[in-house]
Amino acid sequence: MHDQAALAAIAIALGVVVAVGLFVPFVWISYRRAGTLSAGTLLTYIGVLVYFFAIWVFTLLPLPDPDTLQCAGRNLRLTQFVEDIRGAVALGHPLTDPAVLQLVFNVALFVPLGFFVRFVARRGVVVAFLVGLGTSVFIEFTQRTGVWGLYPCAYRVFDVDDMLTNTTGALVGSLLALPWHRRRVDPAVLHAPRPVTRGRRFVGMLCDLLTVTVVSILLSVGTQLVLRYVLHDEPAVRSGALAKQVGVWGTLGLTALLVLVTGRTMGDYAVEVRFGRSGIGQRLIRFLGGIGGYLLLQLLPGGQLVSAVFAALAAVWVWRADHSGLPGIGGHRVRDARPVQQDPH
Repeated sequence: MHDQAALAAIAIALGVVVAVGLFVPFVWISYRRAGTLSAGTLLTYIGVLVYFFAIWVFTLLPLPDPDTLQCAGRNLRLTQFVEDIRGAVALGHPLTDPAVLQLVFNVALFVPLGFFVRFVARRGVVVAFLVGLGTSVFIEFTQRTGVWGLYPCAYRVFDVDDMLTNTTGALVGSLLALPWHRRRVDPAVLHAPRPVTRGRRFVGMLCDLLTVTVVSILLSVGTQLVLRYVLHDEPAVRSGALAKQVGVWGTLGLTALLVLVTGRTMGDYAVEVRFGRSGIGQRLIRFLGGIGGYLLLQLLPGGQLVSAVFAALAAVWVWRADHSGLPGIGGHRVRDARPVQQDPH
């Protein structure tokens, strides 16, 4: 029980971490696929990622110690589980028999996969069957080959019945998703401008923060790698100050270039909003009053705290200013970036 709880915690933690890392691309796709981002869509997105890691965590972990590895057998007899169930019934404890519980678990583990194939990918029973079968086959052969040669032999039983029960679970999940099957959005509705709500703008600001954070980390890590393996400057590697400066200044420069040239940040692009036409000076002011100011404050002593306060004040401004631009200088209102569709009649 404790092992299962630990594996579930690992799956949830990995799913949340990856969800944060992929949040900006997800928002970008959502606004172009559905025209909006709802709380239900966001929860489904997190659920898909958590499930993705759960299915691998529960089927492949924990990895055994190579020194104490005991090679597992295999079951190539299809429907062996039928005899297992009969045996459990004959003994009078079908609900507590390990073989029956394993059967139920194998089916239940793949039910969400079939549900997501229909609800998220908008595919039917046939695709759910193929995805369930393909995923199960890959898992079983990963176990059979000792994680593709990582171990000298299989550390879990290779069972053809698992493929059957897993695929059955995917089919059940696809059928259970029928009442929640989402209809395709009318293209005319999808591409029509929508109100720019406070929530939409907050999501855009969050996308900006996540984007500059990820870019800064990538630049810092890249700088550390160059210092260590190209320049062999160990003191600079240990200090980390240069890598941090490159990360912040590099991110600042890239973001400034984007805003000054296009008038929009990555967050604006993600949620499909734009400001009215403005010159370089107005774009610079908007940049410094928004994500640019946040990055510059990172360079000050105690910059983490100061920039956090700045971000909080910006959020308050968005809440109070409603549709005016952040920081509200320049007299331009934020609006949907999609053009108004002309009525052909």
